[in-house]
Amino acid sequence: MAEAPSVTTFIMEKRLPWPAGSSDAGLNGPFDTGLIYDEASHRECAIRNISALGATLCADLKKGPGEEVALELATGQRPSATIEWVSAGEVGIRFKQPIDMLALINRKLVSQPAERRAMPRVEIRCNLYLKWCENLIPAVLRNISARGLQIEGEDLPPRGTFVGMFVEGLNVPPGEIVWSKDNLAGIELFEELSWTSIIPWIREIGRQDAQ
Repeated sequence: MAEAPSVTTFIMEKRLPWPAGSSDAGLNGPFDTGLIYDEASHRECAIRNISALGATLCADLKKGPGEEVALELATGQRPSATIEWVSAGEVGIRFKQPIDMLALINRKLVSQPAERRAMPRVEIRCNLYLKWCENLIPAVLRNISARGLQIEGEDLPPRGTFVGMFVEGLNVPPGEIVWSKDNLAGIELFEELSWTSIIPWIREIGRQDAQ
């Protein structure tokens, strides 16, 4: 049986990765792993989500808010951090210096076999248009991966609807609504979205946000 893909969320916004409404809510793994250093010892942890400013980890730590740790990432970086909160086996940490998110995503990609290289789940907010039958409505992209995306909007179509997506600067294949709840919906794409198209698009959005 094939190993389930990681659902760690890479948040491209410059914010701490745990405010209410995060698009990773309800995901129970598997997640990417890292090493968390606590003084002279270290232990493996699971990275639920990560941004340039911090991370939410699944880990059992003896330390509490205000104390310092370091997180070793797949890139070999080991950013120092301060614990912000601890709750029910999860820990929120704030990095002392921002990390390079594109470098982290690129490292994840190159660690995969070339023939099975797939874009991880990336949280990035932008406007899009959703089309089905004669309908065309605005919506907001919440996250995107090689296999699908999550959107937010009013009057979204029900589960089982075939839809097309129009995202500026990115050619997204059509897909099917596979779940819907309140003003959120998940779309499974009929064709896998190539990382070679998503990475330049993310980089361009980052440049626009910096202007």
